[in-house]
Amino acid sequence: MATVREVHDELAKDNGYTTTLKQMQLMTEKGLLIRGERFGSHVYEASVPKEQTQRQIAGDVLKRAFGGSAKSLVMGALAAQPASREELDEIRGMLETFAKEKGRSS
Repeated sequence: MATVREVHDELAKDNGYTTTLKQMQLMTEKGLLIRGERFGSHVYEASVPKEQTQRQIAGDVLKRAFGGSAKSLVMGALAAQPASREELDEIRGMLETFAKEKGRSS
């Protein structure tokens, strides 16, 4: 949960406070944020879990920018931001787990 001021300060962008406010109001109208109150100030929080939002964004990017190719998406992400050896090991493990679970459901 955060106020508009807290979000605006965290973003540290060149745009004005009112731009941040308007963006958060639009996100509330679209159901992405929930507005509440804390000590007389409006506070906002995500309406869906972070992981769900990440899945939706990844799916959209996968379709729009990578033609539905998961391989191209992963290679593009790794080319843009190389992973450490530890991250690559963790990714390998996750892929193995995913493949095993997918094999059971097919």
